[in-house]
Amino acid sequence: MDISLKLTERTAQGKQVKKLRADGMVPSVVYGGKADPIHTQSPLVETTKVTHKAGKHSPVHLTIDGKKKLAIIKTIDVDPVKHRVRHVAFHTIKQNEAIVTEVPIHLIGMGESPAERAGLVVLQALEHIEIKAKPADLPEALEVSLEKLASTDDKLLLSDVQLPSGVEFADHELNLEIVVANVYEPSALQAQNEAAAGDGEPEDVEDVPSEQGADSDQSSQAEETKPGGKDQDEPKQENVDANK
Repeated sequence: MDISLKLTERTAQGKQVKKLRADGMVPSVVYGGKADPIHTQSPLVETTKVTHKAGKHSPVHLTIDGKKKLAIIKTIDVDPVKHRVRHVAFHTIKQNEAIVTEVPIHLIGMGESPAERAGLVVLQALEHIEIKAKPADLPEALEVSLEKLASTDDKLLLSDVQLPSGVEFADHELNLEIVVANVYEPSALQAQNEAAAGDGEPEDVEDVPSEQGADSDQSSQAEETKPGGKDQDEPKQENVDANK
């Protein structure tokens, strides 16, 4: 099912953006190739639904004042207190050209594997991976079954992940022996957690990037130095408001 969103061009700049949000609108920007960025806006409710559904891996069909564009979301900035989407950066893509994006890895059969039925614990070690595919071939997620996990000697590797037709890993030199999921004895896992309790927890929390991109270090959002490029990201929030 196609994901679509209607945008209108935005004239609000600087401090006006705050009022825009107060009025229930989300400021955004659409980048694409060598074209100038298009400053846009859309209703909060519709935008929130699209960002939740599309994430950063599913194409979005944009309509900007009647003009249609296909895009993928590069950054979603969320207010850390109100948990509301406050800015979105879209990058246009072409239907017939492969793109690189990150998708989640879903474990199929959680709670039903032979290992879990025997009282063991399965923990996922790798949750996302970059893939390359044309927009029409992009999966919402990659799936891997837990059916072969029976003991603590078993594990799932990246090589166990079945890629859909037309999809490949973005890194051709990727080590397929990377562990996706491990099996643990509950007692051993509890002992490990107790031993690690309190060790570097604040740093660990800060080092985990926010899935929405809002609570992460904004210095990581410095990619949009070249509109439309792959390795681009959204400017710091204060600069977003000041320049739009």
